[in-house]
Amino acid sequence: MSEYIKVAVDAMGGDNAPREIVKGAVEAVNESRKVKVCLVGVKETVEKELSGYTYPREQIEVIHASEVIETAEPPVMAIRKKKDSSLVKALNLVKDGTCNAYVSAGSTGATLVGGQVIVGRIKGVERPPLAPLIPTATGCSLLIDCGANVDARPSHLVQFAKMGSIYMENVMGIRNPKVGIVNIGAEEEKGNALVKETFPLLKNCPDINFIGSVEARDIPAGVADVVVCEAFVGNVILKTYEGVGATLISKVKEGMMTSLRSKIGALLVKPALKQTLKAFDLEQYGGAPMLGLKGLVVKTHGSSKSIEIKNSILQCITFTEQEISEKIRRALVSE
Repeated sequence: MSEYIKVAVDAMGGDNAPREIVKGAVEAVNESRKVKVCLVGVKETVEKELSGYTYPREQIEVIHASEVIETAEPPVMAIRKKKDSSLVKALNLVKDGTCNAYVSAGSTGATLVGGQVIVGRIKGVERPPLAPLIPTATGCSLLIDCGANVDARPSHLVQFAKMGSIYMENVMGIRNPKVGIVNIGAEEEKGNALVKETFPLLKNCPDINFIGSVEARDIPAGVADVVVCEAFVGNVILKTYEGVGATLISKVKEGMMTSLRSKIGALLVKPALKQTLKAFDLEQYGGAPMLGLKGLVVKTHGSSKSIEIKNSILQCITFTEQEISEKIRRALVSE
């Protein structure tokens, strides 16, 4: 295949780097012939990890970077000082057009800063949000924003809604996606100052299918395809999702081991239960794209294992094929 979708991966970023990052890259290229992965990191270390795997050699390239940006480092200073870091070099591959997308489990702050400073915002985008997919009873919803803008303004949330709608329609194939704003009640007059000011703007926005307020308890039911909020609220929702999911799975397993009868029952329901619980595993949905940039930047959990890295790489294929950044640019230019 002559034309691959190229994804720059920060091989040194994250709690489990480079082991799980390299493994995820190998799993991605073994699953798809459409993608080529550029693993950016300390060459000797990355190649040593790769040596234990079988994969199509033409689909993985190792690019040397002598430095690593650690999670605790001040993001702006790290970006400025560590020009030869895996994070900065990988982002520059997207900036100069060598790669279509970037994936990292490394420093969230440095990724957010680097995404805006190096890759750059689309003209007209006020604040790029992080937008992960979260599992629901009907499939999944896009949570936007989950960590990039904790002091958002109403105009930011309106743009989040528009960008989220474009993403869900073109990447997830949901026609006329339903958009809801996170609130403490269904009534229009409820909420804090930000929600009260944003609500009428969303209500009168012709570019989206706004359904009104969405309470947190309704999000898992899938009442909205795009869940709009500022980053503080979004991050709390995301972390609660993760915590409740992990606790629920743990308690179900514990309950099934309490007696001989429950153990026999567990053997009978195990296949169906495993499939059901898999649908609510956040790792299955890949990372959070940073929407509104000139190129695709995807941030995964710092503790990501290979499956999340693989899925994050693979989600870059659809994003690129559907030209999401260009569609967002056209949508905002027409305002």
